[in-house]
Amino acid sequence: MKFAAIVLQVLFIHVFLFLGAALKEIIPLPIPASMFGLILLFLVLYLKIVKLEWVEKGAKWLMAELLLFFVPSAVGIVNYDDILSLQGAEIVLLIGVSTVIVLGMTALVAERITGRKRGEQH
Repeated sequence: MKFAAIVLQVLFIHVFLFLGAALKEIIPLPIPASMFGLILLFLVLYLKIVKLEWVEKGAKWLMAELLLFFVPSAVGIVNYDDILSLQGAEIVLLIGVSTVIVLGMTALVAERITGRKRGEQH
């Protein structure tokens, strides 16, 4: 039963991916369709149209398996000798710096959100 709930929740999350793709066709901004879908999912969760319990287990499973989604691209990089050149080193450095920036911003946002929630509970 738990497996079925996770599958249904992942499918429900994918509905927002498809809605984001449809919205991307209507609004021609240089934003990926998946981001449109993520924004839509955020809005319906924030407005309490969709309950968190409807997507929580599926989202947790997707986050737990996130590394698997990057393995094919990481293996594909090995096929290119140019990645070891100077230009490749610059690309790797850029990826490293941008990853640190994203991690830092994520940590700041998470800290503010959890701090705000702690303030509401007391």
